[in-house]
Amino acid sequence: MALGLFFAFCWFIGLAAATFNVTTISFDEGYTPLFSPGNLVRSPDGHSVRLLLDVYTGSGFISSRMYHHGFFSAKIKLPSDYTAGIVVAFYTSNGDVFEKSHDELDIEFLGNIEGKPWRFQTNLYGNGSTNRGREERYNFWFDPSKEFHTYSILWTSKNIIFYVDEVPIREVVRHDKMGGDYPSKPMSLYATIWDASSWATNGGKHKVNYEYAPFTSEFKDLVLDGCPTDPIRSFSNSTACAETDAWLQTRDYAVITPKGRSAMRRIRQRYMYYSYCYDTVRYPVTPPECVIDANEKQRFRNSGRLRFGGSHRKQMRNARRKRRSRPTSNISTEQNDM
Repeated sequence: MALGLFFAFCWFIGLAAATFNVTTISFDEGYTPLFSPGNLVRSPDGHSVRLLLDVYTGSGFISSRMYHHGFFSAKIKLPSDYTAGIVVAFYTSNGDVFEKSHDELDIEFLGNIEGKPWRFQTNLYGNGSTNRGREERYNFWFDPSKEFHTYSILWTSKNIIFYVDEVPIREVVRHDKMGGDYPSKPMSLYATIWDASSWATNGGKHKVNYEYAPFTSEFKDLVLDGCPTDPIRSFSNSTACAETDAWLQTRDYAVITPKGRSAMRRIRQRYMYYSYCYDTVRYPVTPPECVIDANEKQRFRNSGRLRFGGSHRKQMRNARRKRRSRPTSNISTEQNDM
């Protein structure tokens, strides 16, 4: 398995040769502690921060301003060993201001039992549409606890892109029929670590084991590109934010090249194990922003989960093993599958 991760990582590094033209900032230039400041540890130079989860509490930080569209990024290193029940989140939200109509863009990292890998999910809400979650879940193609990796969210008036190591893994293009479900109000950037024992690992089967505490997540190379604004006023600075939104759409991270689209397609085929777009149990009518890929769709049940369980890599290995073991005599497929 380690060798497989090594080759997957080498392949991925080849895709991520380009580097986005962004400017990093120190923690104090753009952020403030959110809760439990005793569990937030700044580096001596102020350019990185550690969030701790112990038996008493987790921790988090929040951007000092709210932003009306932007590009938000950080290099993150996750806790290692036994991490079941833990969630580390990097996300934008305005839930503190618009409690009943909040918007949100999520990257959530889901811990696991020792020996099992971290997983992660992306999600978005608009105008309080929490009953219409748009989750997609993925296996990692590397160990996110060994080294820092870059996770980014682009949010403009036209589209949303989630990136891992500057390679796109998901794009949501705004569709008129989404209406208020597309995030449109100013949001803050958050990072948190917390105990989600009730749901994070195998539906809550495995809880946080505090014998392994404290659990540490590390953040550095923080990026806030966007239009800082006051969400309450009726935007005296709306023109400035429109200009910033137009500027964002010209940036290198706003354009997915043909090579980037090919990389995104391969990642989704190999590592995505749930998509709401294929979950016809939850959504008998496909949400308007979903772009259905016929090859992708055939891998999923109507629950949005992979057919036959496991990962795409396991499915491909099983298919190859089955072909090798199939006798050359003219025996029906039904008999071979029995």
